[in-house]
Amino acid sequence: MRQELLIDYEQEAANAALPIYLVNENAIEECDAPDGLKSLAEANGFNGEAGGVFNDGKAILLGMGDGSDPFLTAAASERLPKGDYSLAGNVEPDKAALLALGWLMGTYRFDRYKQQKPTVARLIAPKGTDVASVHRAATAVSAVRDLVNTPANDMGPSAIEHVARNLAAGAGAQIDVITGDDLLAKNFPMVHAVGRAASEAPRLIDLRWGEPDAPRLTLVGKGVAFDSGGLNIKGGAGMSLMKKDMGGSAHVLALAGMIMAAKLNVRLRVLVPAVENAISGNAFRPSDILQSRKGLSVEIGNTDAEGRLILADALAYGAEEKPDLMISMATLTGAARVALGPELAPFYCDDESLVGALQQAAARCADPVWRMPLWRNYDAMLASSIADVNHISGGSFAGSITAALFLRKFTEDAARWMHFDIYAWRPKAAPGRPVGGEAQAIRALFDVLSARYPAA
Repeated sequence: MRQELLIDYEQEAANAALPIYLVNENAIEECDAPDGLKSLAEANGFNGEAGGVFNDGKAILLGMGDGSDPFLTAAASERLPKGDYSLAGNVEPDKAALLALGWLMGTYRFDRYKQQKPTVARLIAPKGTDVASVHRAATAVSAVRDLVNTPANDMGPSAIEHVARNLAAGAGAQIDVITGDDLLAKNFPMVHAVGRAASEAPRLIDLRWGEPDAPRLTLVGKGVAFDSGGLNIKGGAGMSLMKKDMGGSAHVLALAGMIMAAKLNVRLRVLVPAVENAISGNAFRPSDILQSRKGLSVEIGNTDAEGRLILADALAYGAEEKPDLMISMATLTGAARVALGPELAPFYCDDESLVGALQQAAARCADPVWRMPLWRNYDAMLASSIADVNHISGGSFAGSITAALFLRKFTEDAARWMHFDIYAWRPKAAPGRPVGGEAQAIRALFDVLSARYPAA
Protein backbone atom coordinates (compact mmCIF):
# COMPACT_ATOMS: atom_id res chain seq x y z
CA MET A 1 0.00 0.00 0.00
CA ARG A 2 1.27 3.46 -0.87
CA GLN A 3 1.58 5.18 2.50
CA GLU A 4 2.43 8.51 0.88
CA LEU A 5 -1.12 8.68 -0.50
CA LEU A 6 -2.51 9.37 2.97
CA ILE A 7 -1.11 12.43 4.76
CA ASP A 8 -1.85 14.27 7.99
CA TYR A 9 -4.58 16.88 8.12
CA GLU A 10 -3.58 20.42 7.30
CA GLN A 11 -6.22 23.11 7.02
CA GLU A 12 -4.70 24.78 3.97
CA ALA A 13 -4.20 21.47 2.13
CA ALA A 14 -7.71 20.32 3.01
CA ASN A 15 -9.21 23.58 1.72
CA ALA A 16 -7.34 23.21 -1.57
CA ALA A 17 -8.26 19.55 -2.05
CA LEU A 18 -11.28 18.32 -3.99
CA PRO A 19 -14.03 17.38 -1.53
CA ILE A 20 -15.48 13.87 -1.42
CA TYR A 21 -19.07 13.65 -0.21
CA LEU A 22 -20.20 10.32 1.24
CA VAL A 23 -23.66 9.34 0.03
CA ASN A 24 -25.79 6.49 1.31
CA GLU A 25 -27.82 4.58 -1.25
CA ASN A 26 -31.03 6.36 -2.31
CA ALA A 27 -30.20 9.23 0.06
CA ILE A 28 -28.48 11.66 -2.27
CA GLU A 29 -30.76 14.51 -1.22
CA GLU A 30 -29.56 14.18 2.38
CA CYS A 31 -25.95 14.81 1.39
CA ASP A 32 -24.39 18.28 1.79
CA ALA A 33 -22.93 18.35 -1.73
CA PRO A 34 -23.82 21.26 -4.04
CA ASP A 35 -27.27 20.93 -5.55
CA GLY A 36 -25.92 21.13 -9.08
CA LEU A 37 -23.59 18.18 -8.46
CA LYS A 38 -26.39 16.12 -6.98
CA SER A 39 -28.71 16.85 -9.89
CA LEU A 40 -26.03 16.00 -12.42
CA ALA A 41 -25.21 12.78 -10.60
CA GLU A 42 -28.84 11.69 -10.46
CA ALA A 43 -29.24 12.48 -14.15
CA ASN A 44 -26.34 10.11 -14.81
CA GLY A 45 -27.83 7.29 -12.74
CA PHE A 46 -25.78 7.72 -9.57
CA ASN A 47 -27.82 6.88 -6.48
CA GLY A 48 -25.22 6.19 -3.77
CA GLU A 49 -24.78 2.51 -4.57
CA ALA A 50 -21.89 0.86 -2.71
CA GLY A 51 -18.60 1.81 -4.38
CA GLY A 52 -20.12 4.15 -6.92
CA VAL A 53 -18.00 7.22 -7.74
CA PHE A 54 -19.24 10.36 -9.50
CA ASN A 55 -16.75 13.11 -10.34
CA ASP A 56 -17.58 16.39 -12.07
CA GLY A 57 -14.02 17.69 -11.75
CA LYS A 58 -14.90 20.01 -8.85
CA ALA A 59 -16.19 17.55 -6.24
CA ILE A 60 -16.83 13.83 -5.87
CA LEU A 61 -19.77 11.78 -4.68
CA LEU A 62 -18.85 8.39 -3.20
CA GLY A 63 -21.57 5.80 -2.76
CA MET A 64 -21.55 4.13 0.66
CA GLY A 65 -24.46 1.77 0.05
CA ASP A 66 -26.19 0.95 3.34
CA GLY A 67 -23.27 2.41 5.29
CA SER A 68 -22.06 -0.91 6.69
CA ASP A 69 -18.75 -1.04 4.80
CA PRO A 70 -16.31 1.67 5.95
CA PHE A 71 -13.66 0.63 3.43
CA LEU A 72 -15.57 1.83 0.36
CA THR A 73 -13.25 4.83 0.22
CA ALA A 74 -11.01 2.33 -1.60
CA ALA A 75 -13.31 2.69 -4.61
CA ALA A 76 -12.30 6.35 -4.79
CA SER A 77 -8.56 5.82 -4.35
CA GLU A 78 -8.65 3.08 -6.99
CA ARG A 79 -10.37 5.23 -9.61
CA LEU A 80 -9.79 8.94 -9.05
CA PRO A 81 -7.10 10.79 -11.06
CA LYS A 82 -3.97 12.28 -9.59
CA GLY A 83 -4.64 15.05 -7.14
CA ASP A 84 -5.43 15.82 -3.51
CA TYR A 85 -8.79 14.93 -1.99
CA SER A 86 -10.45 15.36 1.39
CA LEU A 87 -13.59 13.98 3.00
CA ALA A 88 -16.22 16.68 3.22
CA GLY A 89 -17.99 17.51 6.47
CA ASN A 90 -17.26 16.40 10.01
CA VAL A 91 -16.17 12.78 10.29
CA GLU A 92 -16.15 10.96 13.65
CA PRO A 93 -12.57 10.01 14.66
CA ASP A 94 -13.16 6.24 14.84
CA LYS A 95 -14.95 6.25 11.51
CA ALA A 96 -12.31 8.53 10.01
CA ALA A 97 -9.54 6.03 10.78
CA LEU A 98 -11.40 3.24 8.97
CA LEU A 99 -12.21 5.48 6.01
CA ALA A 100 -8.54 6.44 5.80
CA LEU A 101 -7.48 2.80 6.01
CA GLY A 102 -9.94 1.98 3.25
CA TRP A 103 -8.31 4.64 1.09
CA LEU A 104 -4.89 3.00 1.55
CA MET A 105 -6.34 -0.46 0.96
CA GLY A 106 -7.42 0.77 -2.44
CA THR A 107 -3.78 1.49 -3.28
CA TYR A 108 -2.66 -2.13 -2.74
CA ARG A 109 -1.25 -3.98 -5.72
CA PHE A 110 0.52 -7.34 -5.72
CA ASP A 111 3.02 -6.50 -8.42
CA ARG A 112 5.96 -8.81 -7.70
CA TYR A 113 5.45 -10.66 -10.99
CA LYS A 114 3.31 -8.33 -13.08
CA GLN A 115 3.63 -4.62 -13.70
CA GLN A 116 0.44 -2.86 -12.68
CA LYS A 117 -0.71 0.72 -12.93
CA PRO A 118 -0.24 2.39 -9.54
CA THR A 119 -2.87 4.54 -7.87
CA VAL A 120 -2.10 8.25 -7.69
CA ALA A 121 -4.93 9.97 -5.78
CA ARG A 122 -3.89 11.33 -2.36
CA LEU A 123 -6.16 11.83 0.66
CA ILE A 124 -5.75 14.56 3.23
CA ALA A 125 -6.77 12.68 6.36
CA PRO A 126 -9.79 13.98 8.26
CA LYS A 127 -8.96 16.25 11.18
CA GLY A 128 -8.04 14.28 14.30
CA THR A 129 -7.08 11.10 12.46
CA ASP A 130 -4.13 9.20 13.92
CA VAL A 131 -2.39 8.77 10.57
CA ALA A 132 0.57 6.91 12.08
CA SER A 133 -1.82 4.28 13.44
CA VAL A 134 -3.54 3.95 10.06
CA HIS A 135 -0.18 3.56 8.33
CA ARG A 136 0.80 0.86 10.84
CA ALA A 137 -2.38 -1.11 10.16
CA ALA A 138 -2.01 -0.69 6.40
CA THR A 139 1.58 -1.93 6.55
CA ALA A 140 0.46 -5.06 8.40
CA VAL A 141 -2.39 -5.79 6.00
CA SER A 142 -0.12 -5.29 3.00
CA ALA A 143 2.54 -7.56 4.52
CA VAL A 144 0.06 -10.40 5.03
CA ARG A 145 -1.29 -10.05 1.51
CA ASP A 146 2.16 -10.02 -0.07
CA LEU A 147 3.38 -13.06 1.86
CA VAL A 148 0.26 -15.13 1.21
CA ASN A 149 0.08 -14.15 -2.46
CA THR A 150 3.67 -15.18 -3.11
CA PRO A 151 3.84 -18.73 -4.53
CA ALA A 152 5.72 -21.47 -2.73
CA ASN A 153 8.64 -21.49 -5.18
CA ASP A 154 9.50 -18.04 -3.77
CA MET A 155 8.03 -18.47 -0.27
CA GLY A 156 9.41 -21.73 1.05
CA PRO A 157 10.61 -22.32 4.63
CA SER A 158 13.90 -20.50 4.00
CA ALA A 159 12.07 -17.49 2.54
CA ILE A 160 9.77 -17.33 5.59
CA GLU A 161 12.91 -17.35 7.72
CA HIS A 162 14.33 -14.51 5.59
CA VAL A 163 11.18 -12.43 6.18
CA ALA A 164 11.42 -13.03 9.93
CA ARG A 165 15.11 -12.09 9.98
CA ASN A 166 14.41 -8.84 8.13
CA LEU A 167 11.62 -8.03 10.58
CA ALA A 168 13.91 -8.73 13.53
CA ALA A 169 16.73 -6.63 12.07
CA GLY A 170 14.43 -3.67 11.48
CA ALA A 171 13.04 -3.76 15.02
CA GLY A 172 16.19 -4.65 16.92
CA ALA A 173 14.82 -8.06 17.90
CA GLN A 174 16.74 -11.26 18.57
CA ILE A 175 16.17 -14.27 16.33
CA ASP A 176 17.24 -17.90 16.47
CA VAL A 177 16.42 -20.63 13.97
CA ILE A 178 16.64 -24.40 14.55
CA THR A 179 16.92 -26.25 11.23
CA GLY A 180 16.84 -29.81 9.92
CA ASP A 181 18.04 -32.62 12.16
CA ASP A 182 18.82 -30.13 14.92
CA LEU A 183 15.06 -30.15 15.48
CA LEU A 184 15.39 -33.74 16.69
CA ALA A 185 18.37 -32.95 18.88
CA LYS A 186 16.45 -30.07 20.49
CA ASN A 187 13.19 -32.00 20.88
CA PHE A 188 10.87 -30.75 18.14
CA PRO A 189 10.04 -34.18 16.70
CA MET A 190 6.72 -33.33 15.05
CA VAL A 191 8.05 -30.24 13.26
CA HIS A 192 10.83 -32.45 11.90
CA ALA A 193 8.49 -35.30 10.92
CA VAL A 194 6.14 -33.08 8.93
CA GLY A 195 8.89 -31.25 7.05
CA ARG A 196 11.57 -33.89 6.54
CA ALA A 197 10.33 -35.08 3.12
CA ALA A 198 10.80 -31.67 1.47
CA SER A 199 13.91 -30.45 -0.36
CA GLU A 200 14.05 -27.44 1.99
CA ALA A 201 14.74 -28.43 5.57
CA PRO A 202 12.06 -27.78 8.21
CA ARG A 203 12.86 -25.15 10.82
CA LEU A 204 11.60 -23.42 13.92
CA ILE A 205 11.91 -19.63 13.89
CA ASP A 206 12.11 -17.97 17.32
CA LEU A 207 12.00 -14.15 17.49
CA ARG A 208 12.21 -12.22 20.78
CA TRP A 209 11.76 -8.51 21.45
CA GLY A 210 11.11 -6.23 24.40
CA GLU A 211 12.22 -5.83 27.98
CA PRO A 212 12.81 -9.16 29.76
CA ASP A 213 10.67 -8.15 32.76
CA ALA A 214 7.66 -7.04 30.67
CA PRO A 215 4.53 -9.23 30.47
CA ARG A 216 5.16 -12.18 28.19
CA LEU A 217 3.20 -12.33 24.94
CA THR A 218 3.83 -15.26 22.62
CA LEU A 219 2.55 -15.51 19.03
CA VAL A 220 2.64 -18.85 17.23
CA GLY A 221 1.94 -19.06 13.49
CA LYS A 222 1.60 -22.04 11.19
CA GLY A 223 4.21 -21.80 8.46
CA VAL A 224 3.39 -24.59 5.99
CA ALA A 225 4.88 -23.08 2.84
CA PHE A 226 2.98 -25.56 0.69
CA ASP A 227 0.69 -28.42 1.62
CA SER A 228 0.47 -31.30 -0.84
CA GLY A 229 -1.41 -33.29 1.78
CA GLY A 230 1.58 -35.58 2.18
CA LEU A 231 0.88 -39.26 1.53
CA ASN A 232 -2.82 -38.48 1.97
CA ILE A 233 -2.32 -36.34 -1.11
CA LYS A 234 -4.82 -33.66 -2.01
CA GLY A 235 -6.56 -33.50 -5.37
CA GLY A 236 -5.76 -30.71 -7.79
CA ALA A 237 -8.56 -28.45 -6.58
CA GLY A 238 -7.58 -28.91 -2.96
CA MET A 239 -3.95 -28.16 -3.71
CA SER A 240 -4.58 -25.07 -5.84
CA LEU A 241 -4.53 -22.56 -2.96
CA MET A 242 -2.02 -24.28 -0.73
CA LYS A 243 0.56 -21.54 -1.16
CA LYS A 244 -1.58 -19.79 1.45
CA ASP A 245 -1.05 -22.50 4.07
CA MET A 246 1.67 -20.34 5.63
CA GLY A 247 -0.97 -17.69 6.30
CA GLY A 248 -0.71 -18.14 10.06
CA SER A 249 2.97 -17.26 9.96
CA ALA A 250 2.23 -14.22 7.78
CA HIS A 251 -0.34 -13.04 10.31
CA VAL A 252 1.82 -13.37 13.43
CA LEU A 253 4.80 -11.74 11.74
CA ALA A 254 2.64 -8.82 10.61
CA LEU A 255 1.05 -8.51 14.06
CA ALA A 256 4.52 -8.60 15.62
CA GLY A 257 5.52 -5.77 13.31
CA MET A 258 2.62 -3.66 14.60
CA ILE A 259 3.47 -4.46 18.22
CA MET A 260 7.13 -3.56 17.84
CA ALA A 261 6.42 -0.40 15.84
CA ALA A 262 4.03 0.78 18.57
CA LYS A 263 6.52 -0.24 21.28
CA LEU A 264 3.90 -2.03 23.38
CA ASN A 265 5.01 -3.01 26.87
CA VAL A 266 5.53 -6.73 26.24
CA ARG A 267 8.25 -9.31 26.13
CA LEU A 268 7.25 -10.48 22.69
CA ARG A 269 8.06 -13.91 21.36
CA VAL A 270 7.13 -15.14 17.88
CA LEU A 271 7.39 -18.85 17.09
CA VAL A 272 6.97 -20.02 13.51
CA PRO A 273 7.43 -23.68 12.60
CA ALA A 274 8.20 -23.41 8.86
CA VAL A 275 7.94 -26.56 6.74
CA GLU A 276 6.71 -27.92 3.44
CA ASN A 277 4.40 -30.93 3.64
CA ALA A 278 5.87 -32.85 0.71
CA ILE A 279 6.07 -36.46 -0.47
CA SER A 280 9.18 -38.62 -0.68
CA GLY A 281 10.44 -41.93 0.63
CA ASN A 282 10.88 -40.57 4.14
CA ALA A 283 7.52 -38.79 4.42
CA PHE A 284 5.57 -39.46 7.60
CA ARG A 285 2.64 -41.84 7.17
CA PRO A 286 -0.95 -42.37 8.26
CA SER A 287 -0.93 -44.59 11.38
CA ASP A 288 2.59 -43.50 12.41
CA ILE A 289 3.04 -42.71 16.09
CA LEU A 290 4.97 -39.50 16.67
CA GLN A 291 6.44 -38.29 19.90
CA SER A 292 5.77 -34.64 20.72
CA ARG A 293 7.82 -32.08 22.60
CA LYS A 294 5.33 -32.23 25.46
CA GLY A 295 5.82 -35.98 25.80
CA LEU A 296 2.42 -37.03 24.47
CA SER A 297 2.47 -39.74 21.81
CA VAL A 298 0.37 -38.81 18.79
CA GLU A 299 -1.25 -41.23 16.34
CA ILE A 300 -1.38 -39.88 12.78
CA GLY A 301 -4.86 -40.24 11.38
CA ASN A 302 -4.21 -38.29 8.18
CA THR A 303 -1.03 -36.62 6.88
CA ASP A 304 -3.13 -33.80 5.45
CA ALA A 305 -3.76 -32.55 9.00
CA GLU A 306 -0.14 -31.57 9.43
CA GLY A 307 -0.54 -28.01 10.66
CA ARG A 308 -1.71 -28.94 14.13
CA LEU A 309 1.33 -31.20 14.55
CA ILE A 310 3.90 -28.48 13.96
CA LEU A 311 1.87 -26.02 16.00
CA ALA A 312 1.70 -28.49 18.90
CA ASP A 313 5.49 -28.60 19.29
CA ALA A 314 5.75 -24.81 18.96
CA LEU A 315 2.92 -24.20 21.43
CA ALA A 316 4.45 -26.57 23.96
CA TYR A 317 7.76 -24.73 23.62
CA GLY A 318 6.12 -21.32 24.00
CA ALA A 319 4.08 -22.45 27.00
CA GLU A 320 7.22 -23.52 28.87
CA GLU A 321 7.90 -19.83 29.61
CA LYS A 322 4.41 -19.49 31.12
CA PRO A 323 3.44 -16.42 29.06
CA ASP A 324 0.66 -14.11 30.19
CA LEU A 325 -0.98 -14.64 26.80
CA MET A 326 -0.26 -17.01 23.93
CA ILE A 327 -1.99 -16.60 20.56
CA SER A 328 -1.91 -19.15 17.74
CA MET A 329 -2.98 -18.38 14.18
CA ALA A 330 -3.30 -20.95 11.42
CA THR A 331 -5.05 -21.80 8.18
CA LEU A 332 -5.99 -25.02 9.91
CA THR A 333 -9.29 -26.60 8.87
CA GLY A 334 -11.74 -26.68 6.01
CA ALA A 335 -14.40 -27.24 8.67
CA ALA A 336 -14.00 -23.63 9.79
CA ARG A 337 -14.82 -22.46 6.27
CA VAL A 338 -17.86 -24.72 6.07
CA ALA A 339 -19.10 -23.26 9.35
CA LEU A 340 -18.33 -19.57 8.84
CA GLY A 341 -17.24 -19.00 5.26
CA PRO A 342 -14.18 -17.03 4.15
CA GLU A 343 -14.77 -13.65 5.82
CA LEU A 344 -15.37 -14.53 9.47
CA ALA A 345 -12.32 -15.53 11.51
CA PRO A 346 -13.30 -18.15 14.10
CA PHE A 347 -11.44 -18.06 17.39
CA TYR A 348 -11.26 -20.11 20.57
CA CYS A 349 -10.64 -18.77 24.06
CA ASP A 350 -11.80 -19.58 27.60
CA ASP A 351 -10.88 -16.20 29.11
CA GLU A 352 -14.15 -14.27 29.17
CA SER A 353 -12.55 -10.85 29.62
CA LEU A 354 -10.33 -11.39 26.58
CA VAL A 355 -13.26 -12.68 24.56
CA GLY A 356 -15.34 -9.61 25.38
CA ALA A 357 -12.48 -7.24 24.62
CA LEU A 358 -11.80 -8.92 21.27
CA GLN A 359 -15.44 -8.89 20.22
CA GLN A 360 -15.71 -5.18 21.00
CA ALA A 361 -12.46 -4.45 19.17
CA ALA A 362 -13.58 -6.44 16.14
CA ALA A 363 -16.71 -4.30 15.85
CA ARG A 364 -14.73 -1.11 16.38
CA CYS A 365 -12.09 -2.05 13.80
CA ALA A 366 -14.42 -3.65 11.22
CA ASP A 367 -12.26 -6.77 11.55
CA PRO A 368 -14.82 -9.53 12.11
CA VAL A 369 -14.28 -12.56 14.34
CA TRP A 370 -16.60 -15.21 15.72
CA ARG A 371 -16.17 -17.17 18.94
CA MET A 372 -16.28 -20.95 18.69
CA PRO A 373 -16.67 -23.35 21.63
CA LEU A 374 -13.94 -25.48 23.16
CA TRP A 375 -16.54 -28.18 23.79
CA ARG A 376 -14.97 -30.60 26.24
CA ASN A 377 -17.22 -33.53 25.35
CA TYR A 378 -15.57 -33.66 21.92
CA ASP A 379 -12.20 -34.48 23.47
CA ALA A 380 -13.28 -38.10 23.27
CA MET A 381 -13.23 -37.87 19.47
CA LEU A 382 -9.42 -37.63 19.65
CA ALA A 383 -9.00 -40.91 21.52
CA SER A 384 -6.44 -43.44 20.28
CA SER A 385 -6.19 -47.09 21.28
CA ILE A 386 -2.42 -47.18 20.80
CA ALA A 387 -1.20 -43.63 21.60
CA ASP A 388 -1.98 -40.87 24.07
CA VAL A 389 -4.02 -39.01 21.46
CA ASN A 390 -4.99 -39.06 17.79
CA HIS A 391 -4.48 -35.72 16.08
CA ILE A 392 -7.78 -35.92 14.17
CA SER A 393 -11.24 -37.18 15.07
CA GLY A 394 -11.62 -39.55 12.13
CA GLY A 395 -15.09 -38.23 11.32
CA SER A 396 -16.70 -35.22 9.64
CA PHE A 397 -18.15 -33.63 12.79
CA ALA A 398 -16.76 -30.51 14.53
CA GLY A 399 -13.44 -30.52 12.69
CA SER A 400 -12.37 -27.01 13.70
CA ILE A 401 -13.34 -27.64 17.33
CA THR A 402 -11.47 -30.92 17.60
CA ALA A 403 -8.39 -29.30 16.03
CA ALA A 404 -8.52 -26.57 18.69
CA LEU A 405 -9.01 -29.18 21.43
CA PHE A 406 -5.94 -31.04 20.18
CA LEU A 407 -3.86 -27.84 20.31
CA ARG A 408 -5.11 -26.98 23.79
CA LYS A 409 -3.40 -30.10 25.15
CA PHE A 410 -0.07 -28.36 24.46
CA THR A 411 -0.88 -24.97 26.00
CA GLU A 412 -1.53 -25.84 29.64
CA ASP A 413 1.35 -23.80 31.08
CA ALA A 414 0.25 -20.55 29.40
CA ALA A 415 -1.88 -18.32 31.60
CA ARG A 416 -4.19 -17.55 28.67
CA TRP A 417 -4.48 -18.89 25.13
CA MET A 418 -6.37 -17.78 22.05
CA HIS A 419 -6.49 -19.72 18.79
CA PHE A 420 -7.57 -18.41 15.36
CA ASP A 421 -8.54 -20.81 12.55
CA ILE A 422 -8.24 -18.28 9.72
CA TYR A 423 -8.70 -18.53 5.95
CA ALA A 424 -6.21 -15.79 4.92
CA TRP A 425 -7.77 -15.53 1.48
CA ARG A 426 -10.45 -13.52 -0.24
CA PRO A 427 -12.26 -15.44 -2.99
CA LYS A 428 -14.40 -12.50 -4.13
CA ALA A 429 -13.22 -8.95 -4.76
CA ALA A 430 -14.53 -5.80 -3.10
CA PRO A 431 -13.16 -2.23 -3.16
CA GLY A 432 -9.67 -2.34 -1.64
CA ARG A 433 -9.93 -6.11 -1.14
CA PRO A 434 -8.82 -7.92 -4.29
CA VAL A 435 -9.03 -11.65 -4.73
CA GLY A 436 -6.03 -13.15 -2.98
CA GLY A 437 -4.29 -13.11 0.37
CA GLU A 438 -6.10 -11.25 3.13
CA ALA A 439 -5.35 -10.25 6.72
CA GLN A 440 -7.88 -11.35 9.32
CA ALA A 441 -8.24 -10.51 13.02
CA ILE A 442 -4.82 -8.86 13.48
CA ARG A 443 -6.16 -5.31 13.57
CA ALA A 444 -8.70 -6.28 16.22
CA LEU A 445 -6.03 -8.21 18.13
CA PHE A 446 -3.69 -5.22 18.05
CA ASP A 447 -6.48 -3.06 19.45
CA VAL A 448 -6.87 -5.49 22.37
CA LEU A 449 -3.15 -5.81 22.94
CA SER A 450 -2.66 -2.02 22.86
CA ALA A 451 -5.13 -1.66 25.71
CA ARG A 452 -3.77 -4.62 27.67
CA TYR A 453 -0.08 -3.75 27.28
CA PRO A 454 0.04 0.00 26.56
CA ALA A 455 3.30 1.58 25.50
CA ALA A 456 5.12 3.39 28.28
